[in-house]
Amino acid sequence: MIPSLPRPLWLRASTFVYAVVFFAFLFLPLVVVAVFAFNNAPYPAPPWRGFTLDWFLSGSLGSGRRGLFADTALLGSLWTSVVVASWVTVLAVLVGTANAFLIERIEFRGKRALSLLMLAPLVIPGVILGISILAFASRIANLADDLWGLELEFLRPGLPLVVLGQFSYIVSIASLTIAARLKRFDVTLEDAAYNLGASRLAVFATITLPYLQPALIGAAAISFLMSFENFNTTLMLVGSDAPLTVMMYGRMREGATPVLNAVSLFLMVASALLALTLLRGAKADKTRT
Repeated sequence: MIPSLPRPLWLRASTFVYAVVFFAFLFLPLVVVAVFAFNNAPYPAPPWRGFTLDWFLSGSLGSGRRGLFADTALLGSLWTSVVVASWVTVLAVLVGTANAFLIERIEFRGKRALSLLMLAPLVIPGVILGISILAFASRIANLADDLWGLELEFLRPGLPLVVLGQFSYIVSIASLTIAARLKRFDVTLEDAAYNLGASRLAVFATITLPYLQPALIGAAAISFLMSFENFNTTLMLVGSDAPLTVMMYGRMREGATPVLNAVSLFLMVASALLALTLLRGAKADKTRT
């Protein structure tokens, strides 16, 4: 149907109903979580018992309530997730950039097979990936200990192994994101700079890198968020320092309280602010160009 032509009433009505149902399915659970983060009840579900900020600010153990900003264990797990996600983001963007140049700029035998192999971690379930990495790393650590007496702690369950486990599949997404941008780059711009006497470093810093900046920022944002919310792979590799997702899983098994709703609301607000910042940055880049 041509978009400019008038649509039948039933088609307009069905489109409106579909949109309402879709967005209700998408956002209604988030609204419920946000509302019941302020519920004056010891459980994170209806009925409504009144408004309170205890699940954010309370530090009283006598009342059986400890708010998010007074819960040192929960804040510690939140910081652990930020640290892990930061390391994963840095590694994923750096290696993803190298992969993008390898795939898009260099011709070699087996390039297509390597490109397909790079996607393999994306189709492997997170639990299987975590178990495989744990078994492989443990074998290497045990072998080093038996043969040379070396204790490779970073290959034991803990945060370094969590970073490596998450990096093993997030780097694929970062590589695809950056490679898609690099594929559209006009190489003649670099050639012109070389003809004018610019060095490789100067060309990369002044021409290629600014062009890749939106993809690098996007890859970094995706990598950070995927690492922060990862649970399956993290659960298999975590040690004594639990990230937020594992900590929340343990709290849910012990008995959920509205403090978990408070954490969820805090993360929703933080994610929204990050998205708005990226959108404003993208709009500013378009304005400058």
